[in-house]
Amino acid sequence: MARRCFDHLHAELSVEIGTLVPRYPLWIRVQEAGFDPDGFEASQLLSFVDEHLEPFLVEEGLELSPRRRTRLLRRLRRFDPNVPTPYETMERIFGRSV
Repeated sequence: MARRCFDHLHAELSVEIGTLVPRYPLWIRVQEAGFDPDGFEASQLLSFVDEHLEPFLVEEGLELSPRRRTRLLRRLRRFDPNVPTPYETMERIFGRSV
């Protein structure tokens, strides 16, 4: 369940940047920042974005405008890992047939 926070960060960050953010390098950067991606909590997510996200994006050649950063933070604050996302609900209903 805790990995859902990392998965959510990766998905929302990719949406805001407009391209798929490299997942493994993001995972490594989260670990280097002193967090456990498998046990990421909501408060840690926000701390990571505030303190460690920008250097990661620069290193990966990605850019996040201030407006998109604000939207990303808003989405991360609203995320409740105890509530399944619409995608997860549909996956549960219809299974992974593809």
